[in-house]
Amino acid sequence: MKIVIFDMDGTLLDSKKDITVSVNYVREMHHKLPPLSEEFIVEAINMEVRNLPMLFYETEVYHPKDRDLFEAHYEQECVKNVYLYDGVEELLQKLVAANVKISVATNAPTQFALRMLEHLKVKPLFDVIIGADMVSASKPSPEMLHHILNHYEYDATNHKAWMVGDNTKDILSANSAGIESIFATWGFSPKSDAKLIVKKPAEVLDIVL
Repeated sequence: MKIVIFDMDGTLLDSKKDITVSVNYVREMHHKLPPLSEEFIVEAINMEVRNLPMLFYETEVYHPKDRDLFEAHYEQECVKNVYLYDGVEELLQKLVAANVKISVATNAPTQFALRMLEHLKVKPLFDVIIGADMVSASKPSPEMLHHILNHYEYDATNHKAWMVGDNTKDILSANSAGIESIFATWGFSPKSDAKLIVKKPAEVLDIVL
């Protein structure tokens, strides 16, 4: 059995415009702060060490009212501008046709992942879709990956598994879970020193099949 676990934002789909709109909505409504650029927000999200509440809202920690407003706004916003990267749907279809098991491990809340993947008409292709709210620790912890691998009754001796992502957290998560990682350069982070690097979705097939 072959298993491919995908990150979502910046790997399967481009969500940065909608994330930016919702972050700036909270900044304006609760803090009367000027809008941040899309580039700044994406860079902040992908920093290995960062304090997002400070970067986004100038607070030391997330205030519940900020988190609640963001989630309420993003629930509606998250499907307005999101799109699959070129070649992703074809990649997923070919993997499934080759009997490769595919799932999603995202640091986004599961409710948003389900809504976005359903909107983009690829949700039925995945066996498991798990977000940060379903585990005690998000990536780079391997907990999400262990959850998915356990679903498949993964056996490292007889099975093969990969994690595909656009962030160092994805690579570290795969390393900790004892599976191979594939870094996707088309997403939010174009550079990595990962062992396996792909520049377009079709190149994943060359590795997996």
